[in-house]
Amino acid sequence: MSTDTPGIDPLLALRAPQDPACDVFLTGTVFLDIIFTGLDSAPVRGTESWARGMGSSPGGVANMATALARLGLHTSLAAAFGDDHYGEYCWDALEQGEGIDLSMSRTVPGWHSPVTVSMAYEGERTMVSHGHEAPAPSAVPGQAGAGPTETAPTTAPDPAFPQCPPRARAAIASLVPGRSEPWVATAARHGALIFADVGWDETGRWDLDALPDLAHCEAFLPNAAEAMRYTRTDCPRAAAHALAERVPLAVVTLGAEGAYAVDGRTGAAAQVPAIEVEALDPTGAGDVFVAGFVTGTLADWPLADRLAFAGLTAALSVQEFGGSLSAPGWAEIAAWWQRIRTLDDQDPTALERYAFLEELLPTTARPWPLRRAVPTIGFRQ
Repeated sequence: MSTDTPGIDPLLALRAPQDPACDVFLTGTVFLDIIFTGLDSAPVRGTESWARGMGSSPGGVANMATALARLGLHTSLAAAFGDDHYGEYCWDALEQGEGIDLSMSRTVPGWHSPVTVSMAYEGERTMVSHGHEAPAPSAVPGQAGAGPTETAPTTAPDPAFPQCPPRARAAIASLVPGRSEPWVATAARHGALIFADVGWDETGRWDLDALPDLAHCEAFLPNAAEAMRYTRTDCPRAAAHALAERVPLAVVTLGAEGAYAVDGRTGAAAQVPAIEVEALDPTGAGDVFVAGFVTGTLADWPLADRLAFAGLTAALSVQEFGGSLSAPGWAEIAAWWQRIRTLDDQDPTALERYAFLEELLPTTARPWPLRRAVPTIGFRQ
């Protein structure tokens, strides 16, 4: 956890007494992530592999919630937590360690936490997960209480429990073909800007009309492969322009080439190249990118600055292992900015791209690299 992060509030100049207490609301499944790094290759059948590094942390939707909180946004998460030690650890790590509001979350008696084991090697990752869908709650979220005293859940199969999300500046959704989440429309109706990503369409139809909640979105952030399939184009930039006819902001991530965005309201487009880094573990990098873009949007930065900031935070995250473990805070960003300007081989034009950070970052920063918290479930005191 980034306990050394300076208390920077990127929205400080924009806050007013009538604003919602919550900056960003999100919901989803929290996993316990166990990450192995330093593997020379993929595990070989019938052998035992030893990893040079390991970390444990809350994962799944917790990756994005942590990234948002570390960037200074007041973050509210609605999720189910198991009443096992894993669930207790994840709850404490998010609530106490990261300051995330879990008042919309619940602990489910008798339900064990989902677990993902991630193995990082050669710049890629392989994951194995196990878990069961959380049973639906027996009451409206926030009324039955959170933590171990939660009333026994029903056995209904649908755990989509934030029907009444808190009033927020923004909400983040993950769109699924053929499925609508009622809370998304409710949040949009109450003034939240909806940011959405999407997963691989297992149906193979790639039909934008099958994403009903897209109509409520302020921004849609697919990767290049997803964007081209949904728009029937052969160029990610053309795909972004096509998507901008459906949503106010279309952002297409281009991997090593950075990201490209189109403002559907004005027609303005921006592209920012990726920062070249030695990637240790890409787990959670997409979540961190979204968190950075949401931060820049709520702070009302120019489109190119939002893309640059999102790309920077994602680049910093892949240099550490783990999803939520690797999400950078302002201490990491400040240390990077201080260090990068001292290197002789830096292009002044490229550095100018990040000059907007000067007004946000502290005048002094701890030296790079920063020491991270111990990535384990915890030692006895």
